This record gives sequence, structure tokens and C-alpha cells, in this order.
Amino acid sequence: MGSIRTLQGPVFLLREGAERDVTRPERLLEGDVLRTGEGGSLGLLLKDNTSISMGPGSRLALEHFQFAPAQGRLGLVVRCFRGTMAFVSGLVAKLSPDSVKVETPVATVGVRGTSFLVKAEEK
Repeated sequence: MGSIRTLQGPVFLLREGAERDVTRPERLLEGDVLRTGEGGSLGLLLKDNTSISMGPGSRLALEHFQFAPAQGRLGLVVRCFRGTMAFVSGLVAKLSPDSVKVETPVATVGVRGTSFLVKAEEK
């Protein structure tokens, strides 16, 4: 799917119901939930070159990722629960624009091959 490339300060990974500290770059799996503490930040790079950065006090889930262009299987769904996120789309958005979504507590953004910032607050 991709990996955590950069991190600073407190960063946490929730996988299969267990949350743990992240102290070094590592691989990501579909369904992972990432959280940054106060003063924490991280940078993710997915296999299609989608880049996601999270600011302090943020929480997001990598809900769905498919990158198999030869088989026509492309998709990305990211849910930003709270905090700030910078998103730079990769090949999935270029090859299949309708298959990329960024969800927040109040809106869903369809990505058409671009970069943008999100600031979300939990309801």
C-alpha cells in the first residue's frame, strides 16, 4: 500500500484493534488508522506516489487502496477524522479520477488529480 516516510513527535498507529507508538518509518496496510499527538507530524507515500502529510493532533484512516492498473483495479479512500492533512494525488487519481475520495466528518471530496489541504473537526 505504502509507507510512513517521515515522522516527528508523538505518532500512533492503530492496526487490528491495537494502538502502538510509531518511532521509525514503516509499511502501511489498508485499514490502518494513524494519529499524531500534540507536536507530532508525519508524511506518507503510497505506492501510486500519492503523498499525504498530517499535522499535530490529527487522525486519519487509510480505508481503501487498490493500485493494479493492468487489471483495471484502482481506488483510494482516506478518512480524515480530525486535524490537518495535505494531500497530493498520485497515479490512481490520474488514471481513475472517480475512484479517489477523501472523507471528513462533514463532507466527501472527490479528487480529480490535484493537491489540497483539509482541516477537520470531529463532530
